[in-house]
Amino acid sequence: MPTTLTVKGQVTIPKKVRDALRLLPGDAVDFDVNRAGQVIVQKVAAGPDRRRDRFEAARGKATVKWRTDDLMALLRPAD
Repeated sequence: MPTTLTVKGQVTIPKKVRDALRLLPGDAVDFDVNRAGQVIVQKVAAGPDRRRDRFEAARGKATVKWRTDDLMALLRPAD
């Protein structure tokens, strides 16, 4: 599973490895090197307050069904 290092020092974690570690976008990973010089990649355990992304905290929270026209009327000044 070779991959190429970018000029920014980034690599893509191969799908086989992502699947094995059950990695999802936004997951934290930890890298280490053992005595044999092998790189160890581990998924960082998520704490109870850790969010997948900044939008997940708000997802599904709205209780008001806004229509675009109603929202725009509220935000724009009256003529």
